Amino acid sequence: MEKEKRKTENRLKGIVNSFVKTSKSFSQSIPFLLGIILLIGLFQTFISKEMICSVFTGRMLHDTFIGTVTGSISTGSAITSYIIGGELLKGGVSLFAVTAFILAWVSVGVVQYPAEAGILGKKFAFFRNFISFIMAIFISIAMVTIMRLIL
Repeated sequence: MEKEKRKTENRLKGIVNSFVKTSKSFSQSIPFLLGIILLIGLFQTFISKEMICSVFTGRMLHDTFIGTVTGSISTGSAITSYIIGGELLKGGVSLFAVTAFILAWVSVGVVQYPAEAGILGKKFAFFRNFISFIMAIFISIAMVTIMRLIL
């Protein structure tokens, strides 16, 4: 009986601790999200739809490559890439480019390369980033193609 009571108390403490940590994490991410929303507003003010469409031509390989390069050099939390990707879709950018952008954002780390190379070694960091870059291209093309076949 006493053992069950302790188990229940430990579970409740764990739930409360998890809730507190999640609340702190969420409250810390709010400034980042607000900053991204403000940057997107500035981006939409100074970058016209025509400018974006001149970079993203609608050609599958070209858009996928440009999206992968852009995502590779971008940095931040994954949730911001979803917000930016949604705004790019609204701006007329192809799904190939946006999918490649998000995949590269979360898997390729050009900006973080020096730290990764220092910790894991230059050769490993280079090949991990190179393979992630190539796979982002292939996976985004495959994903959008399959989605189009299904829908």
